[in-house]
Amino acid sequence: MMTVELLVNVTPQEIRVAVVENGMLQEVFIERARRRGLVGNIYNGVVCRVLPGMQAAFVEIGLDRAAFLHASDIAVSVDDEKIEPAPVAANGDNINRLLQTGQTLLVQVIKDPLGSKGARLTTHITIPSRYLVFMPEAHNIGVSQRIEDESERQRLRDLVVQARGENASGGIIVRTAAEGISDEAIASDLRFLQRLWTSVQERIASAGPAEMVHEDLPLVLRVLRDISDAEVEKLRIDSREAFQRVEKFIAQFIPELSGKLEYYPGERPIFDLYGVDDEIQKALGRKVQLKSGGYLIIDQTEAMTTIDVNTGAYVGHRNLEETIFKTNLEAAQAIVRQLRLRNLGGIIIVDFIDMQTEDHKRQVLRALEKHVERDHSHCYVSEISDLGLVQMTRKRTRESLEHVLCETCPTCGGRATVKSAETICYEIFREILREARQFDSQQLLVLASQEVVDLFLDEESTSLAELEAFIGKPIKFQVESLYTQEQFDVVLL
Repeated sequence: MMTVELLVNVTPQEIRVAVVENGMLQEVFIERARRRGLVGNIYNGVVCRVLPGMQAAFVEIGLDRAAFLHASDIAVSVDDEKIEPAPVAANGDNINRLLQTGQTLLVQVIKDPLGSKGARLTTHITIPSRYLVFMPEAHNIGVSQRIEDESERQRLRDLVVQARGENASGGIIVRTAAEGISDEAIASDLRFLQRLWTSVQERIASAGPAEMVHEDLPLVLRVLRDISDAEVEKLRIDSREAFQRVEKFIAQFIPELSGKLEYYPGERPIFDLYGVDDEIQKALGRKVQLKSGGYLIIDQTEAMTTIDVNTGAYVGHRNLEETIFKTNLEAAQAIVRQLRLRNLGGIIIVDFIDMQTEDHKRQVLRALEKHVERDHSHCYVSEISDLGLVQMTRKRTRESLEHVLCETCPTCGGRATVKSAETICYEIFREILREARQFDSQQLLVLASQEVVDLFLDEESTSLAELEAFIGKPIKFQVESLYTQEQFDVVLL
């Protein structure tokens, strides 16, 4: 039986929510006051540039960078009963027919700005509640595919049709959390969404260009809305003010959680209860140690994330094939946990250790698919390729943990390597020759890091003496403690 605890750490600068399953951290959400997430927000956007060659447009919504709207994310009315994505033509003509520069349109953020990319937009507006998702421009009623019982699916569909009324507009999707929920709770949710959309329409009527007309819930309330309350055993919050706000929200929308909400006044930081900060620190590293002694190497790049599985210190007990199989099985579970914890999205390539037995390959792949089922983000897992690689995708809507907490290294510029002290020594040799030939001076002063200066005065001392004799000028050195290993200056005296 899976038990889930939610730990909420609130400070004036940021809010952090940890999802702990069976005592182990699985996901962490971080929202900072100066940089709140935008997914779900609705804006009165203004088209500032149409790009026929990309079948897209840039839309101004009041952010530092214009947001991106692709033709496939533009809703087009087919008839009175159907709303579909705009067909994407090869010649780019259709984007010019759909949008013009200066045009205003209602858009919703579906992806936060990531790195150098602006926010991703859609005109398929959706407003989620606890059990339902309201689609103002659609007309159909759908039920989550994760609800497998056909009689329950039909009950929910009939209930929504009855509660919505014959003349009501807008489509509805019934969420997984609605399974087994009472008729009144579903009807109440629908009435709430209809009232909310009416208020949004009123704001739209008075909104100026590039102005926000609807803001999604704060982080803690979003997590409560989207997670299944049946699994939540405890919800602990270390802020009295936040506790009271969540208490009111739960009383109105999720009364089942009322007895599970708890204010945490302890002197010991709430995240120390399960070592959350230590796990976050580990999640920023490349190497993930497995209990057996094997390990993963995770590399996140602009194009994709690669995960390499290694046996490491694990030597097994029977034979090599069995050792590899057990390492890959353990890695499958660890990989899914790391994807959730680090919030890695996009294309993911997993290089499991090569297996010879087809049955072992199938079992490892099924184990990966089984663990992926618990992930709230949509994932797709392909078969093992001829090269022994598993290709998968994971829906990305917000920045990864690394992008939220880290920035590009100013020393290596994101290369993850720096030039060796030896390489810098030889660069300085060439720079000295260049300076000595071009300018007249009595002597030269080299400013560099401690490691580089030590190398000059020790292993490269003979080469240094030869260089001084060649240019006929003395060379002095000065250690600059603030210089990185790659930084140096050659000064003429």
